[in-house]
Amino acid sequence: MMLPAEIIRCKRDAQVLSDAQITDFACGLADGRWSDAQAGAMAMAVLLQGMSVGETVALTAAMRDSGRVLTWPEATGPVLDKHSTGGVGDKISLMLAPMLAACGAWVPMISGRGLGHTGGTLDKLEALPGYTVDPGDERLRETLRQCGCAIVGASADLAPADRRLYAVRDVTATVESVPLITASILSKKLAAGLQGLVLDVKVGNGAFAATPQMALDLARSLVHTARGAGLRATALITDMSQVLGTTAGNALEMRDAIDFLTGAAREPRTLALTLALGAEALLIGGLATDADGARAQLQRGLDSGAAAERFARMVSLLGGPTDVLADARLQVAPETLPVLAGRSGIVQRCNVRALGLVVVALGGGRVRPGDPIDARVGLSDIVAPGTRVGPKDVLCRVHVADAESAGTAMAAAHAAFEIGDGVVPTPGLIQDCVRA
Repeated sequence: MMLPAEIIRCKRDAQVLSDAQITDFACGLADGRWSDAQAGAMAMAVLLQGMSVGETVALTAAMRDSGRVLTWPEATGPVLDKHSTGGVGDKISLMLAPMLAACGAWVPMISGRGLGHTGGTLDKLEALPGYTVDPGDERLRETLRQCGCAIVGASADLAPADRRLYAVRDVTATVESVPLITASILSKKLAAGLQGLVLDVKVGNGAFAATPQMALDLARSLVHTARGAGLRATALITDMSQVLGTTAGNALEMRDAIDFLTGAAREPRTLALTLALGAEALLIGGLATDADGARAQLQRGLDSGAAAERFARMVSLLGGPTDVLADARLQVAPETLPVLAGRSGIVQRCNVRALGLVVVALGGGRVRPGDPIDARVGLSDIVAPGTRVGPKDVLCRVHVADAESAGTAMAAAHAAFEIGDGVVPTPGLIQDCVRA
């Protein structure tokens, strides 16, 4: 048995850790042999000294193997998934899972909850009355057998070492380590038994990666580590200097996702990114031979109603409304108030993080783990940078639970928009692509 303090010292002194040392760390996290203090010290050493790709692969594999690893012998197609590093208004998982299933993929999508100013897929799904994100193994498999996709949370026995390390990182200022982020994301995805993964690495003021270089470093780390662990992966680096779509908030985004699937409304940037991510997934899974053909397949799945039908069946099988496309039974906030521009000009930029924090302050996100979520609240009709506005034009609408919270939320939302007289260039939606 190795001494935790010696392993920590090695990394503190910038030594390359052996596979055995890394495995001891992961096992010690899972079985409690490493204390929180030791786990925090190790995380700080990794943050300061970094890890090689080989070390990151070893850590990812060790955390994957710290719990149960799913297999899918009954899969009728390639086992694929998508992961986003988090943004505001990012609801793409809700549409992409059934779209991929409609194209022949098997999609056990293990998703997460909101973190900080970013929304979480599980929180959006729980805006649907009765939807269960922890269905148990047999119900999960039955859902996949019937509709090809299931969006659920990670069970307690899936990568338990990561669950422990993530909690320690959150309180020791070590969240920003690229190797630890990489291992955290990929250990859960590998434990889910995937054969292919597409990654949406956000960049901009509403993203974890605020600079293009940080986003590129993270994308490369994710793709190269996945390849080293035997998982085919591609990463797109995409813009988060404006909200994706026009809403932020759980029930509002769920409404948008249903409208997207049924064809009632499809915001252009959201459609473009959904098709781009889906095309990469189909290429990885061998379900398409070129990007144009992949996009055409995905579009046919949307336009034919096949993707919407699979989504509806998934929701019903997992306890949600039985006719979600016709009546999602989504709750509506008691009051909706407009935030007016107050002057003429062009929206120069938007502080996306600030808008995400408005949703959190309204009760639509969590300040602490376990905080209750109010699915009704949020923002809608959010204008994009480059939009010309007049004094009485709406920058966004605030959906609030009570009048007391309205004033502060409206002021914070207004402050998030900068209006000027010049025309400003806006970043492209897809900024880079990293493939193995």
